[in-house]
Amino acid sequence: MDCIFSVDVEDWFHILEVTSTPPLSEWDSLPSLVERNFRKLLDIFSEKRARVTCFFLGWVAEKFPHLVKEAHQRGHEIASHGYSHQLVYKMGSEKFFEDAVKSKAILENTLGLPIHGYRSSGFSVTEETPWFFDRLVEAGYRYDSSVFPARRTHGGLRTGRFAPYRMNNGLIEFPISVKEVLGMPVCFFGGGYLRLFPYFIIRRMARRVLGDGRPVVFYVHPRETDPGHPRLPMTLSRRFRSYVNLSTTEPKIRNLLAEFGVTTFERFIAENSI
Repeated sequence: MDCIFSVDVEDWFHILEVTSTPPLSEWDSLPSLVERNFRKLLDIFSEKRARVTCFFLGWVAEKFPHLVKEAHQRGHEIASHGYSHQLVYKMGSEKFFEDAVKSKAILENTLGLPIHGYRSSGFSVTEETPWFFDRLVEAGYRYDSSVFPARRTHGGLRTGRFAPYRMNNGLIEFPISVKEVLGMPVCFFGGGYLRLFPYFIIRRMARRVLGDGRPVVFYVHPRETDPGHPRLPMTLSRRFRSYVNLSTTEPKIRNLLAEFGVTTFERFIAENSI
């Protein structure tokens, strides 16, 4: 079984729940590094002949439509990461719906193709957002990868379901991959978790997930391949989580793509019965 590799295409200042994070009204005035860092990832994927899913923040797609087109032309799937990078449980049903529709429209207008996939900022679907999945279907999405089935600072939905599954409303959910350690689900496969754990542990846990008969969902952010990107002021503990081991991200990505077959969400759906 192939793994699923994904990129949350956002900029260096799109960090959640930090008081120094600039508001949307200031984003245009900040120096952007997403072009350079995302293209670095695209070049790695081309080198490794990998096809991945790119969850574009709508704001990034609106400002850099050529990045959306380039990723698509290189054979990658384009999906939505919402528009304004806000936590689902803080937006509420109506605001979330408008945000999800807006980002989908930007991507579809850019490519002239339907967009089927969604991932929320910070995997922030929780027990407090029971409307989330129905609103996604209403917005026209076919699959989602927002459920983080373990405890998390923002988000986390303990469903007990770790493999991809189809919901009653027809939406296909791809939970972020976890593996139980001492009875607790732990993530090793994306963001700060991928940066924190040594590669041999990530590889071992990935093989165990595949051994369970489910795909590993990997995820990275463009800024994580750039150890020199600017830092936002934050507490020491949050600084550790946001910036630990940035220099290890690129070699870990290269190793994963060399050792594991990867695919996109859409291709996985087409090739497997869910």
